[in-house]
Amino acid sequence: MANPPIPDPAPVDPAPASGTLAGWSVAVTADRRREDLVGLLRRRGARVVEAPTMSTLPLADDEQLRAAVEECVAAPPDLVAVTTGVGFRGWLEAAAEWGRGEALKVALAGSALVCRGSKATGAVRAAGLREAYTAPTESNDDVLAWLLARDLAGRRVAVQEHGAPMPEFSAALRAAGAEVLPVPVYRWGPPADPTPARRLAAAVAAGEVHAVTFTSQPAVEGFFAQAREAGRYDEVVAALRDGRVLAVAIGALCARPLDAAGVPSVHPERGRLASMVRTLEEELPRGRG
Repeated sequence: MANPPIPDPAPVDPAPASGTLAGWSVAVTADRRREDLVGLLRRRGARVVEAPTMSTLPLADDEQLRAAVEECVAAPPDLVAVTTGVGFRGWLEAAAEWGRGEALKVALAGSALVCRGSKATGAVRAAGLREAYTAPTESNDDVLAWLLARDLAGRRVAVQEHGAPMPEFSAALRAAGAEVLPVPVYRWGPPADPTPARRLAAAVAAGEVHAVTFTSQPAVEGFFAQAREAGRYDEVVAALRDGRVLAVAIGALCARPLDAAGVPSVHPERGRLASMVRTLEEELPRGRG
């Protein structure tokens, strides 16, 4: 991939004239932690295009979440799948708003807390609780494998969902004899303003950005959805497939919707923003295609 000057496809933040990513235009599709990623890129000289492709909707008033809190307090789960740090914190915060925060902590203190990675573990410890296991690959597959290696017959398993229902995960637990309690803490939805995402779709189709970053599967799916709404899906996929625009995911799980669309992507071994930026620093000068 050459590194020529390109027109801005959307308003960009000013970036320094020097740095490892100077001269490259990088799109950020993240909702949560967008400012962190933008800052990392800008400090390295990248010209950043901000285009959130999804939004995170808290469910503090959701009846299903409140019912899950009450169920956990009344009959503490034997095991808890903690899938995200932000979700676990949101669960406790919602319970606290309803005057059930301490009761929920007491209930969870007797549970085996199974964490999907270090962020989930950090949230558990910050609440004064201890984890039974942390998935080394930060994947739900590891969490599920750990749970299924135990005798789950007649045991209650709370599953803290992360943005969407987890029917296959829950079905596998039920097939092993567990009673599953889904805990929906937040939901993913479309971006509050779809205009930047649709502008980004047009820019990618025209090859007017050098790379697009994704920090979650819903961000990829949301981008493809907005590309379809803009009538640009086929052009977007073609530009990503032929290497005109580099697709960068934060990890292998995040890249799955890209894989399903036949889009090649790169990602770091560890799912961290800083690691993803280092991957960009390595891959953009190396070229694609």
